[in-house]
Amino acid sequence: MKKTKLSLLILPLALLTLVGCNKSKYNIGICQLITHEALDAATQGFMDAVKEGLGEQNVKFDLQNAAGDSATCVTIANSFVSKNVDLIMANATPALQAAANSTTSIPILGTSITEYGVALGLNDFNGVVGGNISGTSDLAPLSEQAQMLVDVFPTATKVGLLYCSAEANSLYQVQVVEAELQNKGLTTTRMSFADSNDISTVLNGSINNIDVLYVPTDNTCAACTSTINSVCSSHNVPVVAGEEGLCKGCGAITLSISYYNLGLKTGQMAVEILKEGKNISTMPIAYDENPVKKYNPEICTALGITVPSDYVAITLD
Repeated sequence: MKKTKLSLLILPLALLTLVGCNKSKYNIGICQLITHEALDAATQGFMDAVKEGLGEQNVKFDLQNAAGDSATCVTIANSFVSKNVDLIMANATPALQAAANSTTSIPILGTSITEYGVALGLNDFNGVVGGNISGTSDLAPLSEQAQMLVDVFPTATKVGLLYCSAEANSLYQVQVVEAELQNKGLTTTRMSFADSNDISTVLNGSINNIDVLYVPTDNTCAACTSTINSVCSSHNVPVVAGEEGLCKGCGAITLSISYYNLGLKTGQMAVEILKEGKNISTMPIAYDENPVKKYNPEICTALGITVPSDYVAITLD
């Protein structure tokens, strides 16, 4: 997948200082990679914050879903540019990459992006992307996720790491957690797959050789939790999930942020840019600073897992 270099993002400041112009209607394009609980919540939070900040009657959303296809993200982003929207919200890494490659003048806010430096190929990323891009990150403390795996499953020695090879930020999370687990003396096995059609085959190929499965905030995995749960539950292998939506579908425990709150923050940034004239090139990437330890009561009961008292039960449908 083509990456956007920082040199392509640097523009004269005059192009990036967006002055609030009291428009009668703001047109905002939203490109969401795929439908699943976490991304849906982020999009809803974004729209709620924008409507509150700009007035519902003053904003028009063009919400497009790429159905998990990166090429479709490109088509959607290009269509937003041709329509000359006032701002693009890119929900998930492939959507951000597509938007970044489509325009250097229209403001782009990402959300549900784990690490912007990885997503955009920025070797010297320091928390501010610059150019016409900013947004929010869904990165939870990965070292704490590794530690919770050890704390809740103290007898585990072999951990599988499941992720989609097409998602750069999934690999980033796996690399960090893998190093943390190896430093704690555990053996790890990477279990990468190209697309949703391969998940069952990859899982079944290694499931007998692991004690616990770790799944990062991976959009393809999030859309295939029923498959993951089917394989893991039949082999009594617990899943440590990167976020609550994953945990709700297939996980035992998670350290998760609120994607709705992440979307709210992204929407507030949009209001600052469009209404207040804030310069997007100087806006640092924002984070949810309050991740929560949670557990899936149904799966934990089925697997006989004793959960520490400071974990919060996930509400299941």
